[in-house]
Amino acid sequence: MTTTQLAVLVPLLPFLAAAAGLLLGRTAPGYVRPIAVLPTLASAVLAVTVAARQGGGPPVDAATRLTPTGSVPIDLALHLDGPAVLVAVLVGLVACGVQIYSIGYLHDDPRYPSYAALVSLFTSAMLLVVYSGDLMVLLVGWEVMGICSYFLVGHYWETPEARAASLKAFLVTKLGDVPFLFGLFALAADAGSFRITTVLDAAAGGGLAHPTLIALLLLAGVAGKSAQFPLHTWLPDAMAGPTPVSALIHAATMVAAGVYLIARLLPVFAASTAALVVLAVLAAITMVGSALAALAQDDIKRVLAYSTVGQLGYMTGALAVADRGAALFHLLTHGAFKALLFLAAGVVIHAAGTNSLAAMTRIRGLRARVPDAYWTMTVALLALAAIPPFSGFFSKEAVLGAAEHAATTPTAPLPGTPAVPAAAGWIVLLAGLATALLTGAYATRLWLLAFRGRGAEVPAQGREPLVMNAVLWVLAVPSLALGLATGVLPDWLGGTTLTPVLTTSVLGTGVSLAGGLVVYGAWRHTTALAARVPIGAVAARRGADAGEVEAEAIAAHEPVYGNIAAADDPADPGKLLLGPLHRHAATGFHLDALYTTLFVRPVRAAAGLVRFLDREVVETYVRGAAVLPGWLGAAVRRAQTGNVQTYLSVLLAGSAVLALAVVLVATGGA
Repeated sequence: MTTTQLAVLVPLLPFLAAAAGLLLGRTAPGYVRPIAVLPTLASAVLAVTVAARQGGGPPVDAATRLTPTGSVPIDLALHLDGPAVLVAVLVGLVACGVQIYSIGYLHDDPRYPSYAALVSLFTSAMLLVVYSGDLMVLLVGWEVMGICSYFLVGHYWETPEARAASLKAFLVTKLGDVPFLFGLFALAADAGSFRITTVLDAAAGGGLAHPTLIALLLLAGVAGKSAQFPLHTWLPDAMAGPTPVSALIHAATMVAAGVYLIARLLPVFAASTAALVVLAVLAAITMVGSALAALAQDDIKRVLAYSTVGQLGYMTGALAVADRGAALFHLLTHGAFKALLFLAAGVVIHAAGTNSLAAMTRIRGLRARVPDAYWTMTVALLALAAIPPFSGFFSKEAVLGAAEHAATTPTAPLPGTPAVPAAAGWIVLLAGLATALLTGAYATRLWLLAFRGRGAEVPAQGREPLVMNAVLWVLAVPSLALGLATGVLPDWLGGTTLTPVLTTSVLGTGVSLAGGLVVYGAWRHTTALAARVPIGAVAARRGADAGEVEAEAIAAHEPVYGNIAAADDPADPGKLLLGPLHRHAATGFHLDALYTTLFVRPVRAAAGLVRFLDREVVETYVRGAAVLPGWLGAAVRRAQTGNVQTYLSVLLAGSAVLALAVVLVATGGA
């Protein structure tokens, strides 16, 4: 088979698996798991084969006219270049791992068949986005992912949190998709085609009449899909879904789609210096704000969610300085270690029986209870914190190095495009270093609170299935070793140099280590302080008698501070370091409250007004239209007496009136 034919099968196999899973989920439940895993595994193997055949060489293009539109044509096209085939391998690997992991994680879930089918459809949609050579076909995969995320995030629809999170994710991403659609139309109108190769040729040749407008419209959709400020608020709430869904959405699929799209259309953005500066500012706000929020979260999955937002900020920051290779390199490494973090967190949550880091600090023995999750999560956190030689160090260093080069030596990214603004480089560089400091801090905090707890022995929750632990070790390999591919990947990513730069390497690693050491010192201080909290003070916080608190502590075989509520836990180093900023960071700096005031309440008020007008005004006319004929009918019914003499009298009277009218008319006419 040709490379093009194999590439067609890559998204097609998960799509067929989704259709088969939905059809056979009830009638043949025994086939659901093989249907979920085997096609996705085959798709991943085919993606690797396509990548090997493409080899980082010239792009492979194939197209067939999908439908005559009469103006701008739409083609069913494939565009297989180095970035596309590498991202497809990442998607296939993570999706396959998620499907295998879900066999154990959702073993007893009655809705597993529909869940597995939706994951397969989600995977197929993302692969369509990656391989597509036509923007309208890409849009199909883009929208299908949004629909699938609505159902997957709301998998536990019995809980109000899941229902609200799924609706919020759908509405926020759709809010960004509206200008995104206008941007695609404007781009096709300027370029004369939806074909990506034609669009890139037009952008490189200066053929776009409105590059800034197009870039900003597209950026709105990317901000929604990739959870960038100010449309990032849906992502932390999406943690209400199953943990494997979080790994899929946060690592390799939906949130990566926006970054991948900008990377694919980078010449369009590079044609406008204003768009690059806007992208840099949004990336900087996203990076720093999400890192501060992660440092204040108690839910382990929300820490990772805000971490995802921040790492996506690094990718968009690299694109703001027009370095596609650095952005995609970080996308690849982040996809591996973030999927590992979420799946390992699922094992930890199952063993601890809670998502709360504050609760985990009050139990001990978690490391020995889940050794596979402990070691693999440690590897992933080191990669997240960009500690050498883990993969995150090399990719984050590539981003910082690109920003430093743009700040000190502004150059044009492509022939015929303006030089990258030095301001964009400085914004990304300074924000990236600040975020590296905070990333080291919250990664260390998560590790300490989750695995260095003191108190009662961790409860026995049963042994984790082998498939779950096996997936963790598979994902640990690229998290540890993918950075070693810096000598090979430039050929796949367009010739970008990924060799670490001494200055930014030292600065980035140094501030990350400093953040970790500061948190460790704060943790030692707060833990010692919490162990000496007077029982009376603890009782006052809990509103209980001191003797009751002590009795509970003795009965639970844990220190007294273990009974403090999570919100008042003095052993949290994040609270000490953030100080008064902690309560604001814990709520995401009140952006949800702001949006509720600015948008939700006015929309609800408008909906209430429409409901009132519909009920009290429109329905009044409708009811009146029914009442008036009723009255007329009642009057006519009263006239029907059944007396023949009455009928004849009325007939004669009517005839007389008509005769009189005729005479009057005739006389008047004469």
